[in-house]
Amino acid sequence: MAVVFAETVHARELPVETYVYGLIALIVFFALGIVTYSYRDVANRHRAKSEAYAKRHGGSEHGGH
Repeated sequence: MAVVFAETVHARELPVETYVYGLIALIVFFALGIVTYSYRDVANRHRAKSEAYAKRHGGSEHGGH
C-alpha cells in the first residue's frame, strides 16, 4: 500500500509590495520625530511661570525641599 502525501502551499499574497511597509514605517517614525522635536525647550518657554510657582510655594521648581 502506497501512501501519497500531497504538499500544499498556503501562502497569502500581500496587499502591497514589501517596500511599501518599510516606507510606511519610515513615514511614521519621521512624524513621531517631528512631534518629539516640537517639544524641545518647552521648559525654558515657561520659565516665568515656573519661577512664579516656586516663589508662591517656597521651594525649588522641581518640588525639592
